[in-house]
Order: sequence, then structure tokens, then C-alpha cells
Amino acid sequence: MENYRNRISGPLLDRIDIHVETPAVEFKDLNSDERAEPSAAIRERVMAAREKQAERFASSRKGRTNAEMSNAQLKTHCRLDPASQEMLRLAMSELQLSARAYDRILKVSRTIADLADSPAIRIEHLAEAIQYRTLDRNLWR
Repeated sequence: MENYRNRISGPLLDRIDIHVETPAVEFKDLNSDERAEPSAAIRERVMAAREKQAERFASSRKGRTNAEMSNAQLKTHCRLDPASQEMLRLAMSELQLSARAYDRILKVSRTIADLADSPAIRIEHLAEAIQYRTLDRNLWR
């Protein structure tokens, strides 16, 4: 995977909001009787999050989704508490993330919060969004 990953330029990879490694599913999980969340329930949650975004950006001419937020909108809609700010500061420093990654993390955090029906971005939303940056070039060096 590392050889393939090295073929993708850092600036191109930086423009991808979510990087997810998907390991093979184990047999015990495939053979499990445990019921997964139904697609209809997931769809409802996604539709509710999209509705929140539509309301949030109703007066905006620049965009209708979290992914399209401007820098000014980021400052308004992606406020972090002090603990979350410190976590993001550490992630930016330790993982050597770019300014573009910073914006992407905030936008994804806002979306995760919307999916969780949370008016504020909580530290767990931010942590999940940071986790989605695992393929950034500096992590593979």
C-alpha cells in the first residue's frame, strides 16, 4: 500500500476529506447473528444532518453544506472548546498536518456533530475527524 500511496501527491491527497483504511472483514463478523444498523436508519440520520446544514447556510450564497464552508463560516460554525482546541493543536503539530487539513478536519468534525445531532462540536467528534487524516503524507514517512 505504501508504494501505491507514494504515487499520490501530497497536495492531491490533502484535498480528500476522509481517508479510511478498511481491513478485511473477519469470518466471525460475517457469520455473526448480530444485526447491523438498518440502512433506513442511517439514511434518516444523514437526511436530518443535511437538513441542519441547509438551515445553517440558508442565507449564504457561497454554499449549502459543511464541505463548502468559507473561512468566515468555519469560524462561526466550528467553534471548539479549549480542550478540543488543544487536541487539534497537538494533532497539527505531531502529525505535521497542513492548513488545508486543518480546515478539512473542522468541516468533517461539524458534519460528525450534525450526524450525532449535536449543536456543538465535541472532543469526540474532533478526534474522529482527526482519525480520518491517517493517509496524510507525513504519517507515511
